Amino acid sequence: MKSETAPAKKKPSGWLNVAVDYGPLLVFLGVYKYSSPEEANAIAEVTAVIKGTFAFMIAAVIALLFSKFKLGHVSPMLWFSTALIVGFGGLTIFFGDPTFVQIKPTIIYTIFGLVLTLGWFKGKALLKVLLEAAFEGLSNEGWLKLSRNWGIFFFALAILNEVLRYLYNVENDSFETWLWAKFWVFMPLTFLFTFSQIPMLMRHGLDVEAKDDVIKEEPPTGS
Repeated sequence: MKSETAPAKKKPSGWLNVAVDYGPLLVFLGVYKYSSPEEANAIAEVTAVIKGTFAFMIAAVIALLFSKFKLGHVSPMLWFSTALIVGFGGLTIFFGDPTFVQIKPTIIYTIFGLVLTLGWFKGKALLKVLLEAAFEGLSNEGWLKLSRNWGIFFFALAILNEVLRYLYNVENDSFETWLWAKFWVFMPLTFLFTFSQIPMLMRHGLDVEAKDDVIKEEPPTGS
């Protein structure tokens, strides 16, 4: 009797994960850009933000469903970030105040930072749980250090978002600058930080052939 082996589960493309994370933000930016007034107008500017927020909420839910049915799973991080997008998006629309959209990343970064650093203090590598991933050969110490480092990095992103939110907002007619910062500041910083962790992970047992998975399983950036 021939033994049958189950086919290996196909890992989702890293680019699909990036699309799930950043696609809704691109939709937000596109709708906002299309709806924003050509001349300075506070009311029209807020209206453009509200339209973009509504599209952002819909796109975020679609991205979550895509992750569920196309990629086969939804990470705890994606569930949490989507819930905040819908929640703070609803507040933005209800109150007509773009501040709720801008403060959402700060809250996401801060909570992730607290969860990861508190887990590290207790000797628990919670990043492994949040990512639902296991990098081949990586020791528990490596996971702990990775969780600690990402926790600190999330706190840094929260501070950076607050600085940019103060400098660029609807009141000083530069909300779009804050939006673009998500791509030209936060995204590059996140990728650079992810790459910077690879040497440490390899010192703690990460398989050289599996190092690409570190990039594919990069935590979302709170879009």
